[in-house]
Amino acid sequence: MITRQVAELRYSKIYQLLELKRYKDAMQEAQQLIAENPDEANAYAVLAQVVMRMEQYKDAESWSLQALKRDPDNRIAWFVRCVIFYEQQKWKELEQCLQEAQRVDPNEAFYFFLRANALNRKGAYSRAKEELLDGLELAPENALYLAGLSYTEALLGQVAASRQIARQALRLEVESYQVYLYLGWAAERRGDYDDYLLMLKNSVQLDPTDKQIRESYLEALQKNYRFYRILLAPATLLKRMKPWQVLLSWFIAWIVFKPLVILFIILYVLTHWTTKLLVHVKVFGWRRS
Repeated sequence: MITRQVAELRYSKIYQLLELKRYKDAMQEAQQLIAENPDEANAYAVLAQVVMRMEQYKDAESWSLQALKRDPDNRIAWFVRCVIFYEQQKWKELEQCLQEAQRVDPNEAFYFFLRANALNRKGAYSRAKEELLDGLELAPENALYLAGLSYTEALLGQVAASRQIARQALRLEVESYQVYLYLGWAAERRGDYDDYLLMLKNSVQLDPTDKQIRESYLEALQKNYRFYRILLAPATLLKRMKPWQVLLSWFIAWIVFKPLVILFIILYVLTHWTTKLLVHVKVFGWRRS
């Protein structure tokens, strides 16, 4: 058993290692902390947080459960579990987790941001906006939540509001790859393709190791080709329609304009792979990425 002062120094060191992305070293420190404090719930929760950052979600879930066995209201453990379920797109488990997490820590604004993202993925944009506004009441100057709101406003077709909120987010933060990522998605949804590419370029420069950011940046480069964007226009329209409307539209188009539909599909496939090749050569040269 170690003293509280020594334990706090250990926790501080673990979080410093996380900031430096030295995950294996952070994991060793957390494991040592557990060995010295086997009944300390926070030690298990912090280890869960470390392995979550390593994307070892099954282990993170297991360690968070160990923390909750020792302290059912452990804030870190509930936070970790919510992020795990979100990353794995386990929406039912996420909502159940968020309810418990917000009971334990009702002032954690990030939970509103997580729920808003999940709702956006389901197409419930108005509800997502409400969640983000609730989160911003707790953290009114959080640039990430503002960037998420800018994206949600764009999804709702509120172009002017989306742009105004994007400017507000950039006034608060210009060093966050996540802020740029969401602002890039917002710009793409608004049709502001120059801003779309710029935001994603800034994001990938701040964190070139993140797979999602790299893929989003390559997609932005691909959509920078005007002809490809023209062919994407019907797909963009279809995203705003309900499933039955999409099926009905395709059925009518196939019956009435069958030759044009076939031509469109051929042009789309050719343009997609041609622009993808051009982007690959532009970024990586004539080699595999």
